[in-house]
Amino acid sequence: MTTRIAVAGAAGRMGKAILEVCAQTEGVQLTAAIEHAASLNLGQDSGVVAGIGANGVPIVADLSAVINQFDVLIDFTLPEATLANLKLCQAAGKRVVIGTTGLNDSQKQQISATSADVAIMQSPNMSIGVNLCFKLTQLAASIIGENSDIEIIEAHHRMKKDAPSGTAVRLGEIIAETLGRDLKECAVYGREGITGERDRKTIGFETIRAGDIVGDHTVMFASFGERVEITHKASSRHAFASGAVHAARWLMNKHSGLYDMQDVLGLRSDR
Repeated sequence: MTTRIAVAGAAGRMGKAILEVCAQTEGVQLTAAIEHAASLNLGQDSGVVAGIGANGVPIVADLSAVINQFDVLIDFTLPEATLANLKLCQAAGKRVVIGTTGLNDSQKQQISATSADVAIMQSPNMSIGVNLCFKLTQLAASIIGENSDIEIIEAHHRMKKDAPSGTAVRLGEIIAETLGRDLKECAVYGREGITGERDRKTIGFETIRAGDIVGDHTVMFASFGERVEITHKASSRHAFASGAVHAARWLMNKHSGLYDMQDVLGLRSDR
């Protein structure tokens, strides 16, 4: 069975990578490409825009105009656009893969509520390697977290709008959940001046924005005499795009519910 895929943000960096993976993957077909109303790419062939050759799928601004042309929407856009697209997909019974980051608590709650009607796979990072790091981080936190100073260091390209990255936040959430802490209370975002002795209960975040860095993440568990570091470095967006397309195919077996890449990859032990 072929999975028909629509891509929101089709002319963006991730969108182009997803279009390329769709063209290379058996069992999927790109059938719709969406961009914002002010995009200069509207009306153009999405394959040409992505640099993979004409595919006969024009870029449009109105998701509702192509709502019957796809099975799963892959959305890597902005929070407001994602929620608007999700509302249309909910009404039409379409499955959604969400890679958008920078969502606030209220927006996350809206996504969760919508999953009662349609199947949603939401993850800040769809790389298989990163999701393995999520699992390893949980394991490390459960064994050495209470006796370690924990720092999360992330680096991305200069055009990334949110900080820290969604992946870094998720790493912090995993650690906090494992240790029974509230990330909102224990997170420290950067340091300056005379900060005093470090509180071991805190989880530190350091953010780097420079050049064309695709995405680097390191979790450090440091104690006296040794430290453990879990690191993932992305060299291209292909890993994220491949994960998103894989998730879209996996989601075809679900009719409702909220899932993440741990579910898709069979790494979750609590479900």
